[in-house]
Amino acid sequence: MAIKVANNQSLTAITALPSSITGGAMTLISTQTASDSATISFTSGIDSTYKEYVFKFYDIHPESEGASGGDADFQFNLSVDTGSNYNVTKTTTSWYAGQFESGSGYEDIDYEGAYDLAQGTGFQFLGTDLGADNDQSSAGTLILYNPSNTTFVKHFMSDYVRALSSDGTFRDFVAGYGNTTSAVDAIQFKMASGNFNGVIKMYGVS
Repeated sequence: MAIKVANNQSLTAITALPSSITGGAMTLISTQTASDSATISFTSGIDSTYKEYVFKFYDIHPESEGASGGDADFQFNLSVDTGSNYNVTKTTTSWYAGQFESGSGYEDIDYEGAYDLAQGTGFQFLGTDLGADNDQSSAGTLILYNPSNTTFVKHFMSDYVRALSSDGTFRDFVAGYGNTTSAVDAIQFKMASGNFNGVIKMYGVS
């Protein structure tokens, strides 16, 4: 079959890549479902098989608002001892943009310094102030790079969208690194306060 070239030089009718082209395939390793759960932990499958791990979040929904009077914050932390401790030192940065149903919002991306970590061992937020109404949820992606490497720090970044109890949508971006040369072999997700529901899938990228 001939390769067809459109006027814009795009290619069609390609059904397979040459055998010499490899990489980029995502392999589903594990799926976990939170059902009024305090935490979700992945304590196996994070190893030297892949240099990139992708976590996908679907309909993450807090059971209740946070203890401070706001809504729940969805967070994660890393482990170097298969989940015995989630306390890897991290340096991070975060920023966001958003809009309320009322029409007020943010015209640009704003830095969110209150949620950064500077050599902190606590949990890093992915999305904050999540709405707990029945129709509110959040979703997104976290990428963890080369966690089994024992020479370099462990970089990660996330892209997360959330519905607020104040009827709006915000998009959070987080990037940083776990400041450890030990192999990271487990990760845990939870709310800062209360339990949550939703689905988390872990993929390896070849």
